[in-house]
Amino acid sequence: MSRAKQSTVIRKYANRRLYDTGTSSYVTLQDLAAMVRANVDFVVIDARSDEDITHEVLTQIILEEETRGPHLLPVNFLRQLIRFYGDELQAMVPAFLEYSIGQFAREQGKMRGIAGEALGASTLSEKLGEQVRLNAESFERAVRAALPGEGPEEEASPAESRAADIGALRDELEAMRRRLDRLAPESE
Repeated sequence: MSRAKQSTVIRKYANRRLYDTGTSSYVTLQDLAAMVRANVDFVVIDARSDEDITHEVLTQIILEEETRGPHLLPVNFLRQLIRFYGDELQAMVPAFLEYSIGQFAREQGKMRGIAGEALGASTLSEKLGEQVRLNAESFERAVRAALPGEGPEEEASPAESRAADIGALRDELEAMRRRLDRLAPESE
């Protein structure tokens, strides 16, 4: 309950109503989604059992968002996620997802700041997707290296991998330079 002292406490009652104890008012799942987007930390406590049900409520918000508009979670991702339940590596999945989404958020901020105006929106999305893919591959290599009989000898040597990564980054940098050079005369 120590986390609840730092966060806004939302109480969920048997009638499924949500009560924000900070504002002394009832809120909806959409209100909670807006709080998440505004980086307002909260915990949801079941009024009857005093159990922390934040995870369940956040999952419910995701479900509602997925049914309302364009899907953020691809079907193949959902299927793979379901396959991880009961798998011997299930315990690693939350850490991987948390790391990946954190990296994605950091890279998204950097990319928007540096290249948002110079690159088209689809190119920005492609670059972010590529970064996510690279992060996932890196994590996968780390997992394989930790498993018995799955050591790094199956992968390219670190020097070769690093050289390939550097080459790919140079190619991307050169492509960005060419785009910037094309845009520069227009802004002068």
